[in-house]
Amino acid sequence: MKILLLGKNGQVGWELQRSLAPLGELIALDRHSVGQCGDLSNLAGLADTVRAIRPDVIVNAAAHTAVDRAESEAELADTLNALAPGVLAEEAAQIGALLVHYSTDYVFDGSGERSWQETDTPAPLSVYGHTKLAGELRIQAAGARHLIFRTSWVYGARGGNFAKTMLRLAQERERLTVINDQFGAPTGADLLADVTAHAIRQVLAHPQDAGLYHLAAAGETTWHAYAQHVLAQARLEKPTLPIKATELAPVPTSAFPTPAHRPLNSRLATQHLQSTFGLTLPPWQQGVNRMLAEVLA
Repeated sequence: MKILLLGKNGQVGWELQRSLAPLGELIALDRHSVGQCGDLSNLAGLADTVRAIRPDVIVNAAAHTAVDRAESEAELADTLNALAPGVLAEEAAQIGALLVHYSTDYVFDGSGERSWQETDTPAPLSVYGHTKLAGELRIQAAGARHLIFRTSWVYGARGGNFAKTMLRLAQERERLTVINDQFGAPTGADLLADVTAHAIRQVLAHPQDAGLYHLAAAGETTWHAYAQHVLAQARLEKPTLPIKATELAPVPTSAFPTPAHRPLNSRLATQHLQSTFGLTLPPWQQGVNRMLAEVLA
């Protein structure tokens, strides 16, 4: 089996290189790859690359993910998040390939308190959310076999993330303010990658299991409670860490105005994924603790 991975150096792409390698021949590209096009802004180059490689599976882990910058880069965000996935889906349909793509809770408006189901009506609040939803729709319209995973609050041990930011600030300041009215589940890039590999195996054997799924770690928290957990776990993991912060103050989203509106409710219901693929998703704390052990080692 031949697998084409796009976005190999992102948080999820880095973990996918590990999880996909046992499945077959892996061709991993990023936007700087030479000889083959992994740049989502080059639509013709993307199509040519798929035609040349003729992969059995295309995994698109690349996207415009700078949520606030997307507000002023709407055209670029649309190209990367909507047009490029559409091109990949059209090419996948032509060669009979399976397309795997990642989407987001930002396709919803964040209202209410219950977890979002795959069947709920999207209503994005931001350019990022609108373009990610447009990408989903283009993939579905192209008629290719596909797996679309909507996820939320993604972090990885590699690169920057919220936990690392909190650890750094806690060593610099005595008082931190963290948002306490947004709810979601921190989801590890390694979990996304492992579930992706498992789902690919199953869908290749059982094509009827393709489709749209919500994928996030189990449980829920706020950014404030997440920060509390990170600092408490860091103290356990590394008692010598020079944490100055003695106060972690909860504040509403309105205390941090941003160009893009954030959904307050990012809870994703994952029963459909768990029942279809025979999985039990771990609590969010488990992945965060493992990541902290790695970065604090």
